[in-house]
Amino acid sequence: MRVLETVGGPEDLKGLTDHQLTELAAEIRDVLVETVSRTGGHLGPNLGMVEITLAMHRVFDSPKDRLIYDTGHQTYVHKLLTGRAPKFDTLRQQGGLSGYPSQKESEHDIVENSHASTSLSYADGLAKAYRLRKEDRHVVALIGDGGLTGGMAWEALNNIAAAKDLKLVIIVNDNGRSYSPTVGGLATHLTSLRTNPRYEKILDLVKKNLGRTPYVGPPMYEVLHGVKKGLKDMLAPQGMFEDLGLKYVGPVDGHDRQAMEDALTKAKQFGGPVIVHAVTQKGFGYAAAVQDEEDNFHQVRPKNKPRGWTDVFAEELVEIGHRRPDVVAITAAMLHPTGLAAFAQEFPDRIFDVGIAEQHAVTSAAGLAMGGMHPVVGLYATFLNRAFDQLLMDVALHKCGVTFVLDRAGVTGDDGASHNGMWDMSILQVVPGLRLAAPRDGKRLQELLNEAVDVDDAPTVLRFAKGEVFDDIEAVDKVGGTDILVRTGTDVLIIGIGSMAATAVDVATRLQDQGFGVTVVDPRWVKPVDPKLVELAGKYKFVVTIEDNGRAGGCGSAITQALRDAGVTTPVRDFGIPQQFLDHAKRAAVLTEIGLTGQGLARDVIEMIAKHQGDAIASEPDTASGRPNGA
Repeated sequence: MRVLETVGGPEDLKGLTDHQLTELAAEIRDVLVETVSRTGGHLGPNLGMVEITLAMHRVFDSPKDRLIYDTGHQTYVHKLLTGRAPKFDTLRQQGGLSGYPSQKESEHDIVENSHASTSLSYADGLAKAYRLRKEDRHVVALIGDGGLTGGMAWEALNNIAAAKDLKLVIIVNDNGRSYSPTVGGLATHLTSLRTNPRYEKILDLVKKNLGRTPYVGPPMYEVLHGVKKGLKDMLAPQGMFEDLGLKYVGPVDGHDRQAMEDALTKAKQFGGPVIVHAVTQKGFGYAAAVQDEEDNFHQVRPKNKPRGWTDVFAEELVEIGHRRPDVVAITAAMLHPTGLAAFAQEFPDRIFDVGIAEQHAVTSAAGLAMGGMHPVVGLYATFLNRAFDQLLMDVALHKCGVTFVLDRAGVTGDDGASHNGMWDMSILQVVPGLRLAAPRDGKRLQELLNEAVDVDDAPTVLRFAKGEVFDDIEAVDKVGGTDILVRTGTDVLIIGIGSMAATAVDVATRLQDQGFGVTVVDPRWVKPVDPKLVELAGKYKFVVTIEDNGRAGGCGSAITQALRDAGVTTPVRDFGIPQQFLDHAKRAAVLTEIGLTGQGLARDVIEMIAKHQGDAIASEPDTASGRPNGA
């Protein structure tokens, strides 16, 4: 029997011998490689977390002691050790285990949010709650060096440092990477701690790098002030953290389980906030991952991947870069996932990787625009949420020409609720002057990207789906800026937004088979609403909108409002994603579940038409009584 089969929960780890624990670590890595290679997911980060996770569960008592993982993508080992090993082969599959922590799955999971740099704030609040309630419980927060590039982490550290009696242990998993190599002053500083244990030249490094760290309060001010005057002689890594008022342990070899247990035990006994600095190798124990230069198998990449939306964007941006020397690109630690790697290779002096710092990225983009450049900010759609204030007040208010390219818009599927890009077309509706484009296929992506970067007096946004790019759908006509894709009659006007245009064409075919005359249009630019589209809608008996965004405040709502404002009384039915956190599954399965398929939508439209026709008949006066419906 394998050791892993004897582990039903964390309590089973504490009686294992050193030999058994070594065997267990090897078994876990075998399971990770075998399973994730099949299901997809985050392999490299979890291979590097085996010994740290074992040590965490042997030193602390989960779920009494709370373990919080920043981002949460590195919790596969945690899942295997907390009773979920028998179901691990269902990872990221519909109805199976989530790729992130899940309260529904286990009492050992508390924080589900898969956005980075949040763990320390959760931990701060949780530890304070336990202190106020006089509960003898520890909180352990694990954050990568990539997560520490986010300003929110430093805001939390500044507050944690002021609370001297919190039972809070922070593990910095320092592998030099987030998705790809971690960047910035802090990253350079931590690299120096990993590679130069005696720190003979630490003062020069601190002067150079820590001086660029954001001001986060009086404790950090003392560090900066001392560096400026040359009075601080920081000859050990704890200097950066202890001048914040935090106890420091390390650096510790994160792949030495016993060393990690010793460090965590010391931290646990201290009674106040402690940072344990663990140095790890992403992908450790699997040569192929360690040798992968792109991202150490951060996520397993499918072989023979079909041409995707991201590929089309990446190629077109390089073409634009050759024509437009003023175009620059910004990424928040996601150079490869957002398709900016090719631009970076071609124009290395025109790419800026700011780390996991979306807020800074957006305001920096505003500054670049004010300085005469045209920035293209590449983000996952869900991560734009983090920088909405900066988009509204720093970019739009100042009428800066910045283009935002939102990858993974709409339903993304496998990664679950927090990765679905279903919020952007709702929150962006409230931004004055902003122009929003949703391409239906690769050719339109190319066209709209070029149109977007030509706008220099307002923010523009281009959003597209995850996965394989759709076949091109050519227009049969054009009205204003709106493409007409199908035109067979004036019963129903279907407005297909972006990637849902192909579904709209499918719906039209099904309605035509039932005898309805249908027109399908793609607005291309969905904000502001094209006046010609409003005028066109008035010529139809029914209007239907289809979008892969939340229904509340989305494009359907905006179009309905525009029709009412113009006095168009045509009945409108808007279809989109319900306002709920969607369970993980393949994109097609999620769309089927929420009814956004050709078959499901066609049925709903026919029911809508039948209801309206029935209501119209019911409201006609009875010729005998002169009252509606003979009443």
